[in-house]
Amino acid sequence: MSAHESMEHAEHAEHASGSNKKIALLIAVLALFLAISETLGKGAQTEAISKNVESANLWAFFQAKSVRRTVVVTAAEQGKLTLGSATDDAVKAALQKQIDDWQKTAARYRSEPETGEGTEQLAEKAKHAEHERDEATAKYHHFELASAAFQIGIVLASATIITGIITLAYVGGILTLAGLLMTGLGLWWPHLLHLH
Repeated sequence: MSAHESMEHAEHAEHASGSNKKIALLIAVLALFLAISETLGKGAQTEAISKNVESANLWAFFQAKSVRRTVVVTAAEQGKLTLGSATDDAVKAALQKQIDDWQKTAARYRSEPETGEGTEQLAEKAKHAEHERDEATAKYHHFELASAAFQIGIVLASATIITGIITLAYVGGILTLAGLLMTGLGLWWPHLLHLH
């Protein structure tokens, strides 16, 4: 091999080495973004599950209070019917006191702002938990898509090193941008795109 050929071969190897370093840097950046999107995705998934359980518990409590309220209202209505046929004043007074107590209890079951455990407050809390669940679920879907883009980008960048086809690295770079876009949407505008 002549000195000129050796020099060309060395220049080619040096160029390939520099190119591979850039690809390796792209892979490292993609891996970093992948780790971030996976962490955000797991956090959003955990939040969605937690808020789903919270809303289910609140709706169950709402139903229990509604059943109790219905029973008490029914008892008060039955008491009113009995009151109409009572003749003894002492019985009428006792029955009226019981009817009043039942009506107060029914009103408290419907709205209890001091404890937040009336059916009105429970329904409001359950709806809020459902909203937070939906928000976390939307974030999760965006982070999952971002992770997929980063993973495919890593594969394509790795294939560039093996095949020497630089176009794969450019596609990996485009996927990096797509993954960053999906991560941004997940963080700040999870309902901009409907993904589920």
